[in-house]
This record gives sequence, C-alpha cells and structure tokens, in this order.
Amino acid sequence: MSGAECEEEVNPTEDEEEEEETVIGLGSYKGKVRMVRGDPSDEMMLLWGLQQPTFSKPNAFVAQSSLNLSLDACGRCLSISQSPSSLGVPGVTGSVMWDSGIVLGKFLENAVETGLLVLQGKKVVELGAGCGLVGCIAALLGSQVILTDMPDRLRLLKKNVEDNLYGDVRGCATVNELTWGDHADSALVEPLPDFVIGSDVIYSEEAVTDLLDTLLELSGTQTTIILSGELRNDAILEYFMEVAMEDFIIGRVDQEGWHPDYKSPRVAMYVMVKKSMP
Repeated sequence: MSGAECEEEVNPTEDEEEEEETVIGLGSYKGKVRMVRGDPSDEMMLLWGLQQPTFSKPNAFVAQSSLNLSLDACGRCLSISQSPSSLGVPGVTGSVMWDSGIVLGKFLENAVETGLLVLQGKKVVELGAGCGLVGCIAALLGSQVILTDMPDRLRLLKKNVEDNLYGDVRGCATVNELTWGDHADSALVEPLPDFVIGSDVIYSEEAVTDLLDTLLELSGTQTTIILSGELRNDAILEYFMEVAMEDFIIGRVDQEGWHPDYKSPRVAMYVMVKKSMP
C-alpha cells in the first residue's frame, strides 16, 4: 500500500469532520447543533464568515420607533407595547423589541410544533425579558414561565404579560426582579428551571461575568439554556464563549433549525448545558 493511500485512510474527509462537530440533541433540545469546541475565535470567524451580518438589514422583523409590535404566534395575535423614548437611555435596550427576540420566540414555537422541544409543564426562566414577547410565547406553549429583568424594567414587562396572556393559556407566567450577579430569589431556583432562555443578553464585556454567574446559579445538569443574540460585536461574543466554555457545553443551532419564516443573518442561537461535576 502506498504512502498516499495510507494518508487517505487516516485523514478524515470534510464530511466526516462536519459530522464530528454536529450532534443531534443537546440537553432537552432534540434538534441538530454544531458543537463549539477549542478556540472560540474559530467560532467567531466561522460565524461571521457564514452569515456576514454586516451586509444584511438590521431590524428586519421589528419597528423600534413604534409604540406597538404585533406578531402572530401560537394561534393568536400578540400585541407587544414598546417604549421607543427609553431607547436613548444608556444601558436600556429592553424597552423595544429586537430581531433576536422575534427569532427566539418563533424558534420555540416551531421546535415545539416539530417535536424538538417539549415545554408543556416545564419551568422556564427568561433572563433580560425586556418587553416579554419570548416569555409570553413560552407560556402559550405550556410552560410555567418566570420572566425576569432589572427593577426599572418591570412595569412594561408586566403590562405586556397581562395584555397578552388572557383567556385559555396552556401555561402561566409571573414577573420577578433579577439583577445578574445577585443571588436569585428562591422562586427561581427552588426547584431549578428546566429551561433558561434569553435574547440579546450578551451585549457588553462588563455584563458577561454577572450573566454567567446567574446562569450557573440557575442551572442544574438537567437545565437547558437557549440564547439568541444580535451579531454586533464579535469580541464580546468571543469573550462570553471563552469564559462560558469553562462550565458549559455549547452548541450553535444553525438557521436550518429555526422557524422557516423567521431567519436573520444578524442573529445567532446557542444551546448550552452545564458540565457535570467530576
């Protein structure tokens, strides 16, 4: 057998390498995920190269200057109030909807409909809930949802929950105060949630440590974390990945796994599970 033939047998093909990096199911999500391993800068290069977010239109699914956003989900038309005037306040982004929230909410709906997620009767905690759309959709899909945000963000959040979760709702929703990095209220951790969800929660390096501290406190080995985010700054996302990989297994859900009508190259979605203690 020639040396060239030996080399062909030993080296995996590109298809085999792809199969090694892609798994079916991570945590309670039963769909396909591409595992994030090694140097997180490689993930950033791949993600920005594949999706080229800077060349696509931002806010494809939202109108941030409007006082109200309507979205069909779970058999009803949701009406989400926004506060565009608050958007100019430093650090306040949850007063309006972002594409990543729409994408995550419709992803949950599609994943339940296709059998890739079961949310009926599950405890779900939403971080940085903002206007509350994603948590409302999770409640309509049967979850027992706790929507959380900082104290000054709760008024708008409560209004949207009350306005949209009326009549026959498969699940339920409550609103709790939560500042990342602070100890969580007992209602959030007793018992630990089945799912932790969040959209556009990775937005500054300063918030990464507090966010990960909160994710660790809220997560058991049976907790599945699903995060979506706007692709604005690769350095911040890379830093999050670098720190998160110490305690979590991370997989990216490619757009083929999203709702077919709600895809954006400016958004990424990740599933995370806490590593088991040695």
